[in-house]
Amino acid sequence: MRILFFDLDTLRPDHLGCYGYKRNTSENIDRIAKDGVVFDNYYCPNAPCLPSRASLVTGEYGICNGVLGHGGTSADLRLEGENRRFRDTVSMASLFSKIKQAGFRTTSISTFAERHSAWWFNSGLNELINVGKCGVERADEVEPYIMDWLDRNAQKDNWFLHINMWDAHTPYRTIDYPNHFENEPLPDNWINEDVLAYHRSIASPHGAREVAMWDDKPVKKYPKYLTKLENLDEVKYFIDMYDNGIKYMDDVIGRVLEKIEKMGLYNDDLCIIVTSDHGENLGELGLYGEHATADYTTCRIPFIIKWKDCVKDYVCKDFHDNVDLLPTICDLLEQQKANHYDGISFYPTLKDKTSVDKGSVILTQCAHVCQRSAIFSHYLYVVTMHGGFHLFDKEMLFDLDKDIHEQHNIAQEHPELCAQGAKLIFDWQNKYMAKAKIDVDPLWTVMREGGPLHAKGHKNEYVQRLIDTGREDQAEKILKVYKDFN
Repeated sequence: MRILFFDLDTLRPDHLGCYGYKRNTSENIDRIAKDGVVFDNYYCPNAPCLPSRASLVTGEYGICNGVLGHGGTSADLRLEGENRRFRDTVSMASLFSKIKQAGFRTTSISTFAERHSAWWFNSGLNELINVGKCGVERADEVEPYIMDWLDRNAQKDNWFLHINMWDAHTPYRTIDYPNHFENEPLPDNWINEDVLAYHRSIASPHGAREVAMWDDKPVKKYPKYLTKLENLDEVKYFIDMYDNGIKYMDDVIGRVLEKIEKMGLYNDDLCIIVTSDHGENLGELGLYGEHATADYTTCRIPFIIKWKDCVKDYVCKDFHDNVDLLPTICDLLEQQKANHYDGISFYPTLKDKTSVDKGSVILTQCAHVCQRSAIFSHYLYVVTMHGGFHLFDKEMLFDLDKDIHEQHNIAQEHPELCAQGAKLIFDWQNKYMAKAKIDVDPLWTVMREGGPLHAKGHKNEYVQRLIDTGREDQAEKILKVYKDFN
């Protein structure tokens, strides 16, 4: 058996054909979906990049493994302390380790570990191929390494190849790639003149006036990356570039599949996983080109799996998150599951469509903001502890059936639903703090260390920016709301 794992950074499922998108961004991913199972309610429980992949490879939520941020104490896995054996738990029970223990030679083509100093990510790998650009490499720069590896190894049995591509992540870097969607309207044109005017009026790092986070200075190296959005044509172009990045990765996936087919290896023995670390705000909550919140848009991710002797062309609607993959892989490869895994296996779904629905998911973001959220039924409930110099309401509630882009906070109208969401979060926190190695929620570690990394030290700079751009009212609110943070 052979396993391909496509780890595609910053990929929104609703921009893929197999999830209903009307643009042709993903014909090759869609083909894989036809041969496997598509999970429609699958989430990264800890966003963005670093905490998401920590939960993926450890099978633990960040509240247990310690990783919830991009800097400070909560950017590192918790030490095991006196209970550490000759080898640590990650090296014995991580995702890649379990695949290796099942008899597979494991390889990763990725710069993720170097980008985030997350060397534990490489645990269980026989071979790491680092393209060398810390996540700024294009898919065409990754492709030669993939093809060379396949030339040397594809005909062998029992291999696992993890392929990491970043092209949907800003800054949009496909320099010589034409805009394939220039003459196509946006399939969901929800951002109108009034919405854009509102977005331009608010304090919003990574918002329409400061897409680059704190200012609108252009990035000369990446001319396709707009750092301010002044009109609807620019909004469309910005989303075109996001879709272009997805198509760019999909083109490479297509060439990889074509090569494997020519080798006679695209068969039931070839298992394929397609997923992402997080989604992307494209106007939702006033943000553009960033994955900065604990919401539906940032945390819902694609998960597509084609596996030997499993069901095909099926869409699973159950709630799951990425800690569920590791116990599922253990079941698929007949490996023993570690006691500390937080996830539940969805192996029964893959074998015969049996539901193992979690019923709800709890989401956390501590890199750009400090938020914890619950998604249950068709509602998103968000509690904000630190808004990253946005002026989010402390409690937000959105009806995702009616308001998928999270424009209308209905918290005041539905206190009973807020109470339901708050209880889900409370019960989840109690459950996982009871099993955590340290009796401190790492979310509060981030708060005690001055707030989320990407906001620290920028308050005065951003307040001045708001004043300079005619948003004095927003500057005054920030000074009041964030008086204890810099």
